[in-house]
Amino acid sequence: METKVESKIGKIAASSEKVYNFLSNFNNYTKLIPPDRVKNWQAGEDFCRFTFEGMGETGLKIIEKEPFSIIKITGEEGSKFEFFIWIQLKEISSNDTRIKLTIKAELNPILKMAVSKPLHTFVDSLVDQIEKLPFSQLI
Repeated sequence: METKVESKIGKIAASSEKVYNFLSNFNNYTKLIPPDRVKNWQAGEDFCRFTFEGMGETGLKIIEKEPFSIIKITGEEGSKFEFFIWIQLKEISSNDTRIKLTIKAELNPILKMAVSKPLHTFVDSLVDQIEKLPFSQLI
């Protein structure tokens, strides 16, 4: 059963180019991950591997990039279930970019009931963290 979770729309005081350049490289994600819950972080530009508290080791890879507007991410081969994460960016003006995260996953009904609320909380809190990043100092 397909499950779709969408974040709230965030507002970032930076150009879509700066936001995209930051988010399209997993090496930058150390500024977003909670060190108390994520261990063994390893990353390259298009992939990362880590151990997430309570879930074990996992990996992500960027599978598609559209400059300054979309970044598509999925789990690495061998993931427990298939999922996709879309990061959508829309530049309103040179210093105003909107961001939305969407997760799509194939989940059985029981798992869907169990993870829907935590996934909503996760994507909204990730948007909150991205909004707070000092993009003018990062790139």
